[in-house]
Amino acid sequence: MLRALAQSNSVTRAAEICHVSQPAVTQAMVKLAQEAGQALFHRNPQGLFLTEAGTILAHRTARALTLLDAAMADMAREIRVQATWAQLTSLIAVVELENFTLAAHRLGLAQPTVHRSTTTLERSAGVAFFQRTAHGLIATRAAQQLAQAARLALAELDQAGSDLAELGGREVGRIVVGALPLSRSGWLPQAILRFRQMRPSFPVEVIDGRYDELLLGMRRGEIDMVMGALRQPAPIEDIEQQAVFDDRVVLVARHGHPLLSAEKITPEMLVGYPWVLPRHPTPIRAQIDAFLAPHQPKSVVVTSSVIMMRELLCGSDHLGSLSRVQAEPAGEAQTLAILPVELPQSARPIGLTTRRDWDPTRVQREFLDAIHATVPGRG
Repeated sequence: MLRALAQSNSVTRAAEICHVSQPAVTQAMVKLAQEAGQALFHRNPQGLFLTEAGTILAHRTARALTLLDAAMADMAREIRVQATWAQLTSLIAVVELENFTLAAHRLGLAQPTVHRSTTTLERSAGVAFFQRTAHGLIATRAAQQLAQAARLALAELDQAGSDLAELGGREVGRIVVGALPLSRSGWLPQAILRFRQMRPSFPVEVIDGRYDELLLGMRRGEIDMVMGALRQPAPIEDIEQQAVFDDRVVLVARHGHPLLSAEKITPEMLVGYPWVLPRHPTPIRAQIDAFLAPHQPKSVVVTSSVIMMRELLCGSDHLGSLSRVQAEPAGEAQTLAILPVELPQSARPIGLTTRRDWDPTRVQREFLDAIHATVPGRG
């Protein structure tokens, strides 16, 4: 109704477009304005026109509906007018958990309520959403696509809430950052501190994890951005990678390691020592494997934890690898030394990964500004 009223500037015309009564349109807009906490339309002799708050909400609502319309394109027309947010929220939970009981527990609802909500949505779509097996529910492609669209649509509405609160002088929402190992050493902490100068109390959540886990959360709208090493090429088309600076991979060892006194260090010498390396298929691991080939270390501890690696290196002759941004603070702290080994083609782009169609809120843009203002090696 909001979209119809914004396009027609008339309650009468909006009612005709939506096939409802004029009082229904008026009541819906009053309720929406109450939820937004601000007037969404102002009236003049030419009709009803969006206020600034109304423009924000209409923009986010249009983006949300575009996502849902695309996912519903091959479904029955009824779903476009009958689907509710409660039904879509139930669908998301059931698709993710593959079980009505677990979905109900997550949502804090009774199992029959979630089952009824999901099956009603399925009937209005005119397509099957689940295959029932002995091991549980398996979501069909149609259900997966609609659940994904619903996640992103809900994220758009959350962003609308943040921008509307900002317009009213309040702060609502949070910044959620997916942090790959490199960003945790200096860059992200400095960006958060700079952001704190502008927004002393705005919530910031940092999620550590593997690249594939963080990428999935970002594509679902649960994470705003991922900071760290970029992938070349990008693993999927619906993301956007922005290079912010270049970094190099260096080899590290404890101070006093025997290799530090060698005139020249060769790959053959390196594989004679035990190593601490990240798992496949991280960019650093791929570069180290290529450099040492055809030789490979016989003793390897695999971990993605920089803290674990540093502890192992400091207490033994193990070797490891870090980005230069990570290694230089460690060297200054007298914990690790950089080995005089030049790795070929070790430069790699470091930056931000976001959804390709992501439209950040004002607060999210301020956080992006803080990230760019605290690039390692600048200033």
